[in-house]
Amino acid sequence: MRRQWLGPGGLAALLLALALSAQASPFYAPPPPDEEDDVFAGDLEFGFTQLSGNTDSRTLLGKGRLTWLTGNWTHSLRGEIRNVARDDTTSAEQYLAAWRERYDFDGDHYLFGFARWEKDRFSGYDQQVTAIAGYGRQLLDSDTQRLSLEAGPGYRFDDVRDEESEGLSVGYGALAYDWEITDNASFSQELSLEATRDNTTSRSYSALTARINARMALRLSHEIRRNSQPPETATARSDMTTSASLVYSW
Repeated sequence: MRRQWLGPGGLAALLLALALSAQASPFYAPPPPDEEDDVFAGDLEFGFTQLSGNTDSRTLLGKGRLTWLTGNWTHSLRGEIRNVARDDTTSAEQYLAAWRERYDFDGDHYLFGFARWEKDRFSGYDQQVTAIAGYGRQLLDSDTQRLSLEAGPGYRFDDVRDEESEGLSVGYGALAYDWEITDNASFSQELSLEATRDNTTSRSYSALTARINARMALRLSHEIRRNSQPPETATARSDMTTSASLVYSW
């Protein structure tokens, strides 16, 4: 999909959204740049549901992404927030922020690195900070399909609620697949795994996007995040989010 020029107004809107959401994704890597791509690209995704009457509930999902190119480098900044409340009681509250760098060599090889901060009110952690770097390979890069694999070592700092905080070495692996089904519909699947001596965190993101026009699209997505051994104060090992949202791209 061709990237569009990002004007001053669009840049300001995205930076504001990122500041409000204070988030970014774990893997969800940008694809390799095409020769005809412009310097800046971005998108905003928003979903909101409000129910009132016999049941009062509210669900909010907000995401933002900014990507820009410098030679062989692809830089990306992402933001995300989720909040679910039922009868004035919050049942989910998640924040995540990340910065990612990718350097493409001639051919199908690249190096990457990212730093991530995340906070989940019900995960048992006050916050987690992760830094990972490694090697990736573009296994498939056609007009309609893209597939990449990457792996590398890293370090994670866990600020555990009501317990002693600790730093852990991390082994990381991830996969990203994109399929342009038609000119107006696409599917993406992303998986990542982070293993430490204490636990293993797996993430899955599946999305089906239907384009309305050059800038607007509808997206149906499903995310799963699982911690094999969370802190005792965590409410569950797995979090699952299914959402329908509106996406604005430029």
